[in-house]
Amino acid sequence: MSTLEWRPLDADDLPQLVALAQACLDADGGLPQLASEDLVRGLFFEGDGITGSDETGEIVAVASLSRDSSGRYVATGLVHPSMRRQGHGEALVAWCREQAGAEPIRVVAETMSVEAESLYAANNLHRTFAEAVMRHKLKHIAKVALPDGLRTEPFRDDTAHAFYAAYRASFGDRPGFPDPPEEEWLRWLVDDSGFRPEDSRVAIAEDGEAVGFVTVSEDWIDQVGVVPTWRGRGLGAHLVVRSLTALKKAGASRVWLCVGADNQARALYERLGFAHKGVRARYEERRVMRTAAHEAGLV
Repeated sequence: MSTLEWRPLDADDLPQLVALAQACLDADGGLPQLASEDLVRGLFFEGDGITGSDETGEIVAVASLSRDSSGRYVATGLVHPSMRRQGHGEALVAWCREQAGAEPIRVVAETMSVEAESLYAANNLHRTFAEAVMRHKLKHIAKVALPDGLRTEPFRDDTAHAFYAAYRASFGDRPGFPDPPEEEWLRWLVDDSGFRPEDSRVAIAEDGEAVGFVTVSEDWIDQVGVVPTWRGRGLGAHLVVRSLTALKKAGASRVWLCVGADNQARALYERLGFAHKGVRARYEERRVMRTAAHEAGLV
């Protein structure tokens, strides 16, 4: 097993962390923005961090621990694909737990591997959320007609409420639906610097009801929703392929989306030409188990 040189994370390490993130994405897939400087800063430089370097000085392992807005500890880490199964992931978990003391930690993982899955399972970290990352190369875009009796409108001041109504009606029956106030949800939408209002659409029925929507940001399809009474009629597929066509005309070379790992819509996206490109997930350490382990002197 190789031995790494461990030291605190430093601001000058940013380029090496970007390269490490890209190596992990190349091997495992995941959120493509993980290899951007902005996301690396947000994930690793908001709290304390530790790095492990090989004999050449290259950073091949990193972890960071910070607190979220609620005061909970949030950890994230990466191990270079060529350095896995050598105990470095376990060393990072041990460091995070030492820093957190008796408090439980939450893990943010924007790329996942088989080794990471095993590491988290062995350390009492339970998956609470997972999304499949999918990519469309835009070489072949299916044709799906808008169902009869509907029209679509772009996002404007006069259609903003319809977008929110479609969002609530589409997702309100899901467990854990956050149900944000309209003003908050719309602010979140328009404050996104990449938001494309002209390519985001809401589907309106003849009686004026908002029955489906899609929101688009940069080269991402962010959200797609269809109200229960209109599901199974091809509306969701139409909204997706319409977005693909619009983004291709705007010059995009590929389009991304995320879908819940257990969401049946994943099969639809695959039929429309999307390919699986990794997983992003969240893990939590159960407080009662963590406290018991500490009291028993096991960690």
